[in-house]
Formats: sequence, C-alpha cells, structure tokens
Amino acid sequence: MRSLPVAEPGVPDLRGPTRLLVRVAWLQRGTISLGWLYGTVWMSAQAVTPYAVGRTIDDGVTTGRVGALLAWCGVLAGLGVLQGGVGVLRHRVAVVNYLQASYLVTQWAARHAVSLGASLAVRTSPGEVANVAATDSVSVARLMDTQARGFGALAALVIVAVLLLVADPLLGVVVLVGVPLFTFGLGPLLKPLHARQSRQRAELGTLTGLGADTVAGLRVLRGIGGEDAFVARFVRQSQQVRTAGLAVARTQSLLDAAQVLVPGAVVAAVTWVGARAVIDGRLTVGQLIAVFGYAAFLGTPLRTLLELLDKGTRAHVAAGRVVMLLKTEPLVRDTATRSGGPEGDLVDPACGLRVRQGRLTAVVCDRPTVGTALLDRLARYGAGDDAAVTLGGVALTDLPLMEVRRRVLLLDNAPVLFSGRLDEEIGGSPQAVAEALTAACAEDVVESLPDGTATVLGERARTLSGGQRQRLALARALAQHSEVLLLDEPTSAVDAHTEAAVAGRLRKARAGRTTLVATTSPLLLETADEVHLIADGRVVASGDHRGLLADPAYRAIVVRGRV
Repeated sequence: MRSLPVAEPGVPDLRGPTRLLVRVAWLQRGTISLGWLYGTVWMSAQAVTPYAVGRTIDDGVTTGRVGALLAWCGVLAGLGVLQGGVGVLRHRVAVVNYLQASYLVTQWAARHAVSLGASLAVRTSPGEVANVAATDSVSVARLMDTQARGFGALAALVIVAVLLLVADPLLGVVVLVGVPLFTFGLGPLLKPLHARQSRQRAELGTLTGLGADTVAGLRVLRGIGGEDAFVARFVRQSQQVRTAGLAVARTQSLLDAAQVLVPGAVVAAVTWVGARAVIDGRLTVGQLIAVFGYAAFLGTPLRTLLELLDKGTRAHVAAGRVVMLLKTEPLVRDTATRSGGPEGDLVDPACGLRVRQGRLTAVVCDRPTVGTALLDRLARYGAGDDAAVTLGGVALTDLPLMEVRRRVLLLDNAPVLFSGRLDEEIGGSPQAVAEALTAACAEDVVESLPDGTATVLGERARTLSGGQRQRLALARALAQHSEVLLLDEPTSAVDAHTEAAVAGRLRKARAGRTTLVATTSPLLLETADEVHLIADGRVVASGDHRGLLADPAYRAIVVRGRV
C-alpha cells in the first residue's frame, strides 16, 4: 500500500456531488476494486455456509456415511478459514479506502483554501473550511469504506436467492421480490433526510465559523465588553443547530427502525415458507436447517445495504458542501499573458505613486484605509482595481500570479503567526533566521522564550504580546529577501525606543531593495529616501520627511498619528 497522504491528490470533479463521489472512487479505483473482490468473497463464503451445513446433515448425518460427513466438515472448516482470512484483508483495504478518501477531500480543501489566499476570509469562513476537512471528508470516507461490504452484500443476496430457488422456488421468490421491495420502499425516507441533513450541515458550518471568528477576536471582545452579545448570538445559533439536528434525528430514527424491521420481515417470511415446505415434504431436514441458516444470515447483507443507503445520503450531502467550497472563486484571477519581467519601479497610475527601485519609500495617507487599499493594489490583492499597476513597466495582471507573489511581498497590519517552531515560521538557515530577528529587533522576544528559536508557538502565538507578534512577523517578511516589500504600519504596536531601532535596522536590512512603508510614524518617515503624501486618493506632495513637515496637511496627519 502507498503511503498517505499522496503527494498529488488529483483534480476533483465539481460538476455536482455525485460526480465528486465518483471521482473520489475513481482516484482510488485499485483499492476500491480490491475491496469489492474481498467483500464479495467474504460475504459469499458466509452465504454458502448454511448450504454446506445442510449437506453435512443430509449426506453425512442422516445417511451415516462417514466419508461424506468428513468431506463436508472439511468444506465447513475451509469456509471458516476463508472467511477469517479474507475478512482481515477486506477490513484492511476498507481502512485504506477510508483514509485515502478522507485525505483526498482534506487535501483538496486545504489546497483550495491556500489558492484563495486573502480571498478566503471574504468568500467563505475558516469554520467552513474546518468543517469540510474535519466533518465532510469523514462522511465521504465512510461511504468509500462501506461500499466494499455493500457490493459483497449484493453478491451474497444473489447467491442465497439462487440456492433458495433450487431448494424451493417459492423461497427464492420471497428473497428476490421481498428484498428489493422492502429496500426501495425506504426511498421516501431518504429525500427528507437528505434535505434535513443539508440544513443541519449549513447551520453547523455557521456555528463553527462563529466560534472560530470569536476565538480569533477574543481579546477585542473582552476589550469592548462584547462577551454577553457574543454569548447570546452563539446560543441562538446553537439552538438552530439543535433544532436542525432534532429534525434529522426524527427521520434517522425511522430509518434505523427500518434497518431492524426490513431484515426481520424478510427473515420471518423465509422461515415461515421454509417451515411450510418441510410440512409439505418439499424440503429435507438438512435443507430446512439450511433455510434457517439463510434466514439468520440474510439480516447481515440487508442491514449492510441499508447502511450503504444511509452513508450514501450523508456522503452526498457532504460532497455538496465540498463542491461549494471548491467552486469558491478568488477575488484575484491569474490573467498572465507573459512570463517574467524586468526589475524596476513599482508604479500605480491610479494615485500617481512611483516606488523607485532599490529605495526605501514611505506614504502618508489622510485615512488609514487608503494606505491599506493602496498596498493591496500594489501587491495585487485588490478586487479588480489593480489593472494599471506596473512593475518594471509590465502590468502586474500580465505576470503569473505566483511570480507576483514571489517578487512582491505584503506584510499587512494584522499579520498572522502560525503554530509551530519559531525558526521554521521565519524560514531559512539558522544564520538567516538570526539576521532577520536582529533586523526586526526581536532578540528580546527570542530570549523570553523557553527554547529560543526552537520554541513551538501556539495557535496565532497568542501567548505573546501584540508588539512581539508584530516584530516576529516583520522578521518573517525580511527573511524572504523579496524584490519588493510592502509594509502596512509595521511598528504600530511597539514602543518608541523599539520603533527607532526597527527604523534604522529596516533600512540597513533592505539596502538595495525596493521597500514601501505606509505609516505615520516620524521615526520611520525620517529614514525614508522619499515620502509621499496621499490625500483624496492622489499623491499631492512628495519629498523627504523634514521638508514635508512644512506642509500643514502632512504635519497634521503625522502629529495626529502620534497622539
């Protein structure tokens, strides 16, 4: 068996939930086929065991023929060994199918979430992605696990029907007609169950997203006293999930009851017809015992088929949610018409800004949101308003999106640190990590950690202060040595002394590379080669910091920014 997860999960079929499920099965068709084979042999061996028992009684016990008795006992022993051996193989393949399907869906969801990038928070919620990876992938995987037993159950039912037809035609008719009649009679339950499971899944996704968003902003909630409002909202959504769950449970309980009633009704019918056949002399004692064995055995494949219908319904609902996520379009599309481009100035004609190559440039905006939108546009994270931005005379929209991401790096004003080792978070050799931490004035942060750069940070590094997280994020950005680095208020959470040190070290670390800082900090503005004042969406003044202080509008913004 190959190791999991696979390096390349393949391409999902997004034409609908059924198509997606077929695609999952096709991508693991080797082990799926093996599961069908093992499931068929395993269930068939159980199906013919009552027949062997009946022949043992009729040919060996009733007649007193020792040779026939020993022969049929050997057959029974062989069937037992076969069931045990093939059952182990079937279960092993079923687990592999389960894991493969689960990993496939999870990998698709994770890769698509990464491809959405900054669009993820706008187009969907982290809770929805988490639900697809943790819940929907399991539902799809359970179907892949069950289908091998379901295929074997169908084969076993055919074998039992044939054996009963040979023994007594009426018994065969009971199985051949009764099983499909009872099974497909459950169809009216499946449609409402499907709809109610879809609603429950949607409500659960909303609740999970609400919880994830709240955890991310817990400090803000506490700061503004919003805990009560959140609790009330969470309770309301929880009750909606509860109501949807009860609706599912009512229909599910009927289906579960049918899983007992249907096999029981078929077994009772077979037993009654078999007993009448013995009374009428159409069956021997051994055949009657075989009929009882068939009746006892029929419950297993029937329950398996009903379980398959149940898992199939759940998987179809889950696949629908997976398709919805994977069809989510990013805000920014890759519209590349050429590969590569020369280095040069980064220019935004929309506001008249030119960020000169190899220089440290700063922008001061009349509104903070203007600076954030400008940097998003320059890094090609804008929603279609970045078409005119050029790098080295080439429009960003003409370059492959991955090349833009490699050449232009944006550190926004709310950077996220991931869980894991600090040195792996920053990236690079130990020397490169140390240099980046020094450039970001984060040495004291490392010293405060129990294992230094080998310390494992928790989720979003919440145990650190805002200023510590900000400096570590800056170190991570500096370690990439990107051609163009865009920084949005990179020192807003640090004290003045640290801010002054960061300003000096940033200039040194980025010497010879293009850097743009959106800030109102005089300490950062003082170190910039060129400063631009943006008001009403346009560059209205340019120069160095000291020269621009004579401009009342510039001075008002910078002074206001430090109050």
